[in-house]
Parts: sequence; structure tokens; C-alpha cells
Amino acid sequence: MQNPEIYRFSQTPFVPNSRLPVLIYRNVLPQPHQEETAKQFLENNQWLRGGTFGAFSRHHFHPNTHECYAVFQGSSTLLIGVGPTEDEKGGQKVFMEAGDVIILPAGVSHCTKDIHEDYKYLGVYPKGSQKWKNEWCKDGGRCSSLREEAESVPTPEWDPVHGLKGPLSELWA
Repeated sequence: MQNPEIYRFSQTPFVPNSRLPVLIYRNVLPQPHQEETAKQFLENNQWLRGGTFGAFSRHHFHPNTHECYAVFQGSSTLLIGVGPTEDEKGGQKVFMEAGDVIILPAGVSHCTKDIHEDYKYLGVYPKGSQKWKNEWCKDGGRCSSLREEAESVPTPEWDPVHGLKGPLSELWA
């Protein structure tokens, strides 16, 4: 079983982030890297398709659900952990390419910085979770209440890559 890369982010004035780490699995989607094979793989692990997306360059986070990107085409650099008015050095740039999966805890900001080769990913969400809502990292006065909301989102039982006994349940305990 492949262990994920782990990234942690503290709250900023505009982004709640999370006590839970961001997890990245490299080259774990089944071949060929296609939308339908990625969807079947993740749905078998109780994470359900929310949509297919390309570049989303606006900083945002979801206070009401965890999110997973499954990259099935092209590549991109994502910036995670900071808002649009904050120093990028406080966040982390991560390169993602076809076959990679990133799991973003509720409250962690993310946006696309660079794309290559017609980048596309599947956005999936834990079975039973709420429909995501976007927050744009601009209202510092609400950051504490949004963090409380994000922290109240239940931890999924299933890891989207490794299923019921995957690393997510231990790393997010």
C-alpha cells in the first residue's frame, strides 16, 4: 500500500485550513487514465463524483465537505493553504499529473496556478456528504466560524484510494 505525501497548514487570517493533513497519492489511478475508470475506482471506495473540472484559478475552500481531485488528464500546479491576498510562501505548490489523487480536508484553500496538456480532474466527495459550497478566502471576520464548521465535518470511513483500511482513517483520526 502506497503511503501518501502529507501537508499541514495552520489557519491564516482568511483561510481556516484544518488540523487534518492534505494527502497526495502519486500515480494510483488505474490505467488507462480516463474519467470513467477514475470514477469507478473512487466510487468503489465510497467517494462519489461531484463533477469534472479543468483549471479553477480562484482561491477557494469548502467549509462543509472534504474534497478529492483525481487527475485523469494533463498536469497542473496547485497552490494550497493560502488565500489570494496572502504570501504564497505560507502555502504549498504541488505538481499534479494524470494518475495522481489529492485529498483536501474541509477548510483547506486551493487553486490552480499552471496547467498543461488540457488538464482535467474528477472532483469526488465522501458518500453522504453535503453538496460543496465555495468560500473565496476574502472574509477574515468569518474565518473562525468557518473553521468551526470545517472541523465539524465527519471524517470519512473510507480512503478514496485504498478503501476501508487505507491511511486516511489513521492520518485523520
